[in-house]
Order: sequence, then structure tokens, then C-alpha cells
Amino acid sequence: MTTIDALATQRAVVVCCGTGGVGKTTTAAAIALEAARRGRIACVVTIDPAKRLANALGLEALSDTAAEIPRSVWDPNGESAGQLWALMLDTKTTFDKVVTRYAGDDEQARRILDNRFYRNISGAIGGTQEYMAMEKLHELHASGTYDVVVVDTPPTRHALDFVDAPARLLRLLDNRIFRMLMMPTRAYMKLAGAAVQTFLRTVSRVVGKDVIDDIVAFFRAFEGMEAGFRERAHHVQALIADPGTAFTLVTTPRRDAVDEAEFFARRLTDHHLSVDALIVNRVQPSFSDRAPAELAARADALTASDPALSARYRVLADLEAIAARERSEIARVHERVPDTPVVMIPLLTRDVHDLASLTTIAGLLFGPGTVAEAG
Repeated sequence: MTTIDALATQRAVVVCCGTGGVGKTTTAAAIALEAARRGRIACVVTIDPAKRLANALGLEALSDTAAEIPRSVWDPNGESAGQLWALMLDTKTTFDKVVTRYAGDDEQARRILDNRFYRNISGAIGGTQEYMAMEKLHELHASGTYDVVVVDTPPTRHALDFVDAPARLLRLLDNRIFRMLMMPTRAYMKLAGAAVQTFLRTVSRVVGKDVIDDIVAFFRAFEGMEAGFRERAHHVQALIADPGTAFTLVTTPRRDAVDEAEFFARRLTDHHLSVDALIVNRVQPSFSDRAPAELAARADALTASDPALSARYRVLADLEAIAARERSEIARVHERVPDTPVVMIPLLTRDVHDLASLTTIAGLLFGPGTVAEAG
């Protein structure tokens, strides 16, 4: 069995990463679709704010709650025992649900949800989205409902924030000032003394005393919940490193996209993680085994005797030149992940905008002869 097949049949979590516009959302949906068709219960979740997943699945919209795609839509012949679910992360809704679920009581939840600082950060502050994606992944995986969760991440460098989120949250929870702010008693604030008071006075000169009061009240309202955040962060950290989790790098043969793919592969290595599959979308097919220069020379030779045939050779030479350049770019990123299987999806005549075209992509992705093993 190839690694590509394992994405749909064996892995518990598949994280699809890549820069914007490379077909990452489509790839994530196609993997989940194939998993469902092979009898698994699959859920695809996007944290990409572009909201393209719903269209690819033939839906008008997705919400923060997983919705099952009707079997009649993706399995009209009733051949599969699997299920296909999908959702789109709504950062604020997820944060609200985390607060409501893990607060000690309704009063604590109300204090947090009504806090002005919380209302400002729950959907707007950079990094919040990645923290909530971590919480959503924990929720979906820990529920035991799904055989595989396929995560469609934001563009590459933000996807790294998703990978880093558990560690960053743990660093925050261990931060000295954070621990001081979390302490509920006046006695502790007296003990903490100069460090916290100096810090708060300095910041309040910039943002105002009311803002600082809101921030302190926000952190105090979380009293008793930090242990739960810590536990879930450790769980997601272990889940990301688990052999059952696969990282799929999605790119196109464009030079800028390949640069981003190389960057992500390098950073994954820094995290002691690996790329399990490389998917290259919109690849120019090769129509000849002859070199572009040879085809161009043939076009020149036919210019006088057969202009129409010469023009055809010229077009073929141009197409083969494009294909050669693209394969050179693909080889460059493959050098970064030499033991990773590669699937090249050819340039199609139409965009993926419905389940029919998504089915085509799944067929190309998992069909015979699509996997090029590393040499």
C-alpha cells in the first residue's frame, strides 16, 4: 500500500499545508471524500477564511459545527459504509464554546464572555485562530466520532502557527507574569509586589487604565481553567507528533509556491516532523518524448513547406518547455523531502467547484499510476 493510500485508509489526522491558491482546500476535501468512500467516517475542517470548502462539497455554507454531507450527494450508488462530515472553524464561536464547556459554572462563563478584553481578542487577535484550531482538533479527535480528521490550514506560514500553537500556549501558561495575573488573592498581589505592579503601570500609560482593568479581570476570570488548557495543549502536541498524523504538503509548480513548500518542509524538519506526501497541482502535462529544442527546430524546418504543421510543432515546443521548467521546480522541492511520494495532478480544463470535479481530483489523487516514489 502506498503512503498516498494510507492518507485515506490508515491515518487518524491528515494536515494539509501549502501557500494560498495551490489547491490545498480541494486536496483536503478530496482526501476526506476518498476516506469516506473507502468506508471510513471522515471529517474535513478548514481554518482557511476564504470559505471555499463548502463550494467544493456542493454546499452553500459551513458552520463551526460538523455537518454530515448527505450520502446521496457523494455516494449516489450506495456503495460505501462511510460517512463524510465537514465544518469551517469560526474562531469566536469555538472560543465561546470552549469557555462555556470548561468553565467551573455558569457565572464564571458569563464573567469571561462579558469581559470587554475577551470580546476583542476572541476573534481578532493574531494567533487566536490557531489556538482555537488546536481546540477544535482536540474536540474532534477526542470525541471518537471520526476515523480520520482532515485539516485544511491557512497559507503556509500561518499553518506553522497552527503546528506551534500548543507549545506557544504552554509557554504562555508558564510565563511568570501570566501566573501572577492568574493568582486570585489580594495577598498574592502584595507578595508579587513590584514586578506586576510596575509592569501594569507601564502598560496602562500606553493603553489606559480601563483596558488594563479589563485584562486583569479577564485573566482572573479564567481561574481554575488553565489546567484544562494545559492538558489539551499537551494532548494536541502529542497528537501532532503521533505516527497516526500525516502532513501533506500541497503546492503547484510555480516558483513562489515551491519556495513556500521548501520553507514549510524545512520548518517541519525543525519540529522533528516529516512530510508524508507531496501533492503538486496544476502540472502541465508532457505530450512528447522529444526535447523542446528539437521540436522548435522541427518547427523551423517546416516553416516554408508546411506552415500549419510548423505552427503546431511550435505550440508543442512551447508546452514541452513549460513542462520541463515545472518538473525542474518539482524536483527542487522533492530534494527537500527525498523519501516522500509525489502525486502530480495535471492542469484541468475547469476549476473545482462542485462534487463532480472534486471526485475527479480524488480519482487522480488516489488512482493507479499517480504515485512517483522517491528514487
